[in-house]
Amino acid sequence: MRIVRFSPGPDSGLGSDPLFGVLEDDSTISIITGDPIYSGITKTAASIELSKVRLLAPVIPRSKVVCIGKNYADHAAEMGGVVPEEPIIFLKPNTSVIGPNDTIVWPEMSERIDHESELAIVIGRLCKDVPIERVSDVIFGYTIANDVTARDLQKKDGQWTRGKSFDTFCPIGPWIETDFIPGTQKITATVNSEMKQSAQLSDMIFKVPEIINFVSRVMTLLPGDIILTGTPAGIGPMVAGGTATMAIEGLGELTNKVSRN
Repeated sequence: MRIVRFSPGPDSGLGSDPLFGVLEDDSTISIITGDPIYSGITKTAASIELSKVRLLAPVIPRSKVVCIGKNYADHAAEMGGVVPEEPIIFLKPNTSVIGPNDTIVWPEMSERIDHESELAIVIGRLCKDVPIERVSDVIFGYTIANDVTARDLQKKDGQWTRGKSFDTFCPIGPWIETDFIPGTQKITATVNSEMKQSAQLSDMIFKVPEIINFVSRVMTLLPGDIILTGTPAGIGPMVAGGTATMAIEGLGELTNKVSRN
């Protein structure tokens, strides 16, 4: 089931507030009541065509975005590091989240911002110390993310917080797929129509069950939290005035513009 969050538009008769819905057939959205992560999925009688709405980030994390670093061996190598013995955790603020077709804003203090295509897990319930065999109980679904990084600032600071935390630096979308099962699906990044990253989700060093088990032993996870699972090799700069498209088989494509304004 594909869960979307959208702005219905002034002529829809549905008001101006963002709504949630189920994308039924790649063209029609059945509107649901409330936020499905908190209220469950209850359809109303109303529907709207996908072509008439503006898709938004499918979830706005009320708490945090947790990220896993160097979770593909080829990416660890290109960053000059060895394969980690356990997941490397860092955080992005929830204020960095934007949706599909929104603009990634290039911060004035950086000269280089990179794309990082990633599978994103959306947490569906409060949880702590989740056993590996029960990880599926706490997952609401999956979406695509671009872990945008000011690479020069990351190198300058010697750590990752500033370089990954600017507003607009965490595009996610286009929807949440509740039935997705990570396996050998292809993950890619394309910048201005040129393929830059290409791998399979099965190339991840630490798989989803290990990641959630590990992270939840460190911190309590809340409904709506997002976990980014790492990026494969091929990271590189985006271009002001261009576009960046992250894609995962079975989840669709996430495209964003890049601008210095």
